[in-house]
Amino acid sequence: MDEPRYRRILLKLSGEALMGTTSFGISPEVMFTLAKEIANVHALGVEIGIVIGGGNIFRGVAGAAKGLDRARADYMGMLATVINALALQDALEFHKVPARVLSALEIRAVAEPYIRARAIRHLEKGRAVIFAAGTGNPFFTTDTAAALRALEIKAEILFKATKVDGVYTADPIKDPTAQKFDFLTYDEVLERGLKVMDATAISLAKEYNLPVLVFSMQQPGNILKAICGQQVGTLVGGKQS
Repeated sequence: MDEPRYRRILLKLSGEALMGTTSFGISPEVMFTLAKEIANVHALGVEIGIVIGGGNIFRGVAGAAKGLDRARADYMGMLATVINALALQDALEFHKVPARVLSALEIRAVAEPYIRARAIRHLEKGRAVIFAAGTGNPFFTTDTAAALRALEIKAEILFKATKVDGVYTADPIKDPTAQKFDFLTYDEVLERGLKVMDATAISLAKEYNLPVLVFSMQQPGNILKAICGQQVGTLVGGKQS
């Protein structure tokens, strides 16, 4: 295996991806496999921050659409991310990866409060840091939280692991003629309205020139390949190198 190209990364995981073939909750098999993939990267000495969604348990937008107050629904979604973060912490520690959960909502019984300097110190000590509860504010997605935390910890790249192997012209599941992009600029993503991350997250990445790599977490070894600079998924950046 090649030497890692990046020394500190932010990995964004969707909550829905944790469901596997189930319709709700966490698949132990998926979580176990994911933790093993992260452990392989950690073994290379890469510092890893992780932002995890909560859509497998509760989505604030969906709750608001059914009549819940939007802010309260978003707080419920943040709590769902804490559940996922604790499950991932447990799976990582099973694979001998020291991990800490830092929550933007104060829940001291189960997670440390998010403090930027503390997060960086954990990373420097070789611990995986799982950022829970999004930004701690309603109306902001975990995509935006991922971009924000990546910048705060000075990650070299933001990895977004999804169910598909990159960004396409259309939904490849619904449209077999959809074509995959190997590279996109931030402006192309915004102008085309491509569903890479939400516009706030992409705009933040653009402003600070934070590269975003979108790839499938369902293909074994993809995270490791991406870390080592192999062609995986779709890269979003300011210009193609």
